[in-house]
Amino acid sequence: MSEICPLEIGQRLKAFRLGSGYSAEEVAEKIGISRAALYRYEKGDPPKLETLEKIAALLNVSLTSLMGVGVEYVASAVSFFERMRQAEADSEHLFIMFGPLSYLLTTDEFDELLPIVIREGLPSELPDREKAERSVDEIISILLERKKNYRKRKPSIVSLISAIELERFLRNGFIGTYDLPPEVMEARKGVARREAENALEILEKQPIGVQIGILVDSIPSTNFQIFRQPGRSLLGISPFKLGEFPNVRLGVAMLTSAPEALSLHEKMVSELWMRSLKGPEAAAFLRKMIDETK
Repeated sequence: MSEICPLEIGQRLKAFRLGSGYSAEEVAEKIGISRAALYRYEKGDPPKLETLEKIAALLNVSLTSLMGVGVEYVASAVSFFERMRQAEADSEHLFIMFGPLSYLLTTDEFDELLPIVIREGLPSELPDREKAERSVDEIISILLERKKNYRKRKPSIVSLISAIELERFLRNGFIGTYDLPPEVMEARKGVARREAENALEILEKQPIGVQIGILVDSIPSTNFQIFRQPGRSLLGISPFKLGEFPNVRLGVAMLTSAPEALSLHEKMVSELWMRSLKGPEAAAFLRKMIDETK
């Protein structure tokens, strides 16, 4: 128990609370503590084990996940993106494979359209539409904070892009459903093209701290990101994605700092980076893809 960091428990507590849809007031009332006490726990004050057990049960999360023992399982996109935000706040280097493009390197236009695209993909027969709508708002708020923090702190990024996923993004457009008017579909293809052109500009300018590699052969089917922080690293594996047909509803993400998991994924990143197109070669490939999908 002495090796468990109260601050990190507080971060997980906040992330899982946000994902549950409960307000701080509701959680505090249901487990019999004050709202001020809950906020103190979220900021790093160590709660009693009995209190943690009550919180874990209320938020429908295992006590081990809440405490960060072993693998942390996350069934909510809200919680997962909040955990990413927390991890990025202390990271010096990021290794990213979240297709079709790394969210942190997307444009402001992407942010403006993202909530619309996510809502397009919500099934019409959802039993709790209002809760789903609130989740979308929470996700967007967290994502915007992630991008704001990235632009302020500028940790280095190695971003791996799947050529297959990117081509599909360009051909389909930035959409959440196929059931859109033709003129809207065409406009969304324009948005996707501008995102690809933004990636092309990064490749051509090669800004300090940003490296992009394009993979033209087989790639892993899961999204993942490695967060390198001072003295430790964290691995996030996620079914949640933000490109065309974004998924923020179903799946179980995982976070871990287990040495074996990190070592295997770092080895995979190294191999994928070696195989990827980089620099002028990647820029020429992407420019041709953009031209061919107009």
